[in-house]
Amino acid sequence: MKIALVDSGIGLLAAAAALRGLRPDVDLVLSSDPDGMPWGPRTPEDVTEHALACARAAAALGPDALVVACNTASVHALETLRAELEPGLPVIGTVPAIKPASASGGRVAIWATPATTGSPYQRALISRFGGSAQVTEVACPGLADAVEHGDAEAIAAAIAAAAARTPAGTDALVLGCTHYELVEESIRAAVAGLAAPGLRWYGSADAVAAQALRRIGTDRVGTGRLTVLHGGREAALPAAAARYAEGRLLAAPVPAV
Repeated sequence: MKIALVDSGIGLLAAAAALRGLRPDVDLVLSSDPDGMPWGPRTPEDVTEHALACARAAAALGPDALVVACNTASVHALETLRAELEPGLPVIGTVPAIKPASASGGRVAIWATPATTGSPYQRALISRFGGSAQVTEVACPGLADAVEHGDAEAIAAAIAAAAARTPAGTDALVLGCTHYELVEESIRAAVAGLAAPGLRWYGSADAVAAQALRRIGTDRVGTGRLTVLHGGREAALPAAAARYAEGRLLAAPVPAV
């Protein structure tokens, strides 16, 4: 079993770690674009071009499925990727968990990049699935970039600024960028004083990992190998990955079965 993941940078670590947790034997291909990131400020056409390059490099290694582990790429490039790669290679996108977060109503905050916040794509999801919930979009300038570089001071500042813009009494918080899941505990701590008791928390990594496994079935067996591609070239995990639990999990040897 081999699953490839595509992102501009290390945001794909969260979904990759979720896959490793569900199936320790899965072979993972992490295809990113460190020379071209961040993708958020790029035009939709440019995002699609960069995502396609990463996906093609990963597809050349023969994965059983490809996960677009990036909200921005899922917004702009998912249909193009599917048109080129499916049905031979199942392509799974990453969608903000607005539907489950809004199901119980109340106050819902969506933390996302400035490019995703206010986008027609996200607004359409809110319109379709928001129901009676009071949904607030919270842009988080600089947070994804700070996470990418493992800059603790910049991470703390960006989280504090976003927390200050999050409505008091928020009942559910959606992480609308895969990078944010790597600093989930820091975000939890920052919003603890303003959120409603029993704050509901919604990321995408676990759901995306489960969907990828459903698409390809569970009868295939892997060896637990990790392959990292930077701009299509084989590389090592970036140093910043070691700052996060997900990165350390992926770097650890896989126990023999």
